[in-house]
Amino acid sequence: MLAKAVATESKCVFLNISAASILSKWVGDSERYVKVLFAVARALEPAIIFLDEVDALLIARKEDSNNVGRRVLTQFLTEVDGAASGEERILVLGATNRPQELDDAALRRFPKRLLVPMPDLDARAQLLTILLHNQPDITLSASEINRVAQLTDGYSASDLTQLAKDAALGPIRELKPGQLQKIPKSALRPVR
Repeated sequence: MLAKAVATESKCVFLNISAASILSKWVGDSERYVKVLFAVARALEPAIIFLDEVDALLIARKEDSNNVGRRVLTQFLTEVDGAASGEERILVLGATNRPQELDDAALRRFPKRLLVPMPDLDARAQLLTILLHNQPDITLSASEINRVAQLTDGYSASDLTQLAKDAALGPIRELKPGQLQKIPKSALRPVR
């Protein structure tokens, strides 16, 4: 959420990539995906590349590391260096729960590091209010939202988003077989 807010505020194209989606079992594909990612960012600049779970892509090199991991890391470092040395307006942001596992050379390419703690009680209540605001079937009072916020200690913003989605799907899950087909079209709200 933070990376998307940065992109929105800076009026940049936002490329949200899970690092795991770059990795492929086919030889050479992972390196090619990294190269294409940066090529797309160059074509759409100014751009922000956000790599979630970046530790899957930039894991520290060890003696027993596999060659694929080394090649992907090398390609990534080459692309980041290329983006930093030219006139390109590309910012690379990464998120990880395991910063200690990142390669030292990769860490040097991320000069600014932020610890984003789990949301506190007030932040969880605000997030839940925002997430449930567009759900007309879910009406919770402030005290009910505060109670849910208390029960979700240790939840991340992503966890709270998933909780809100699950709550929105609750009424559909409670339908008995065959009831869904009987709902009149007029009772459905438009999604576009």
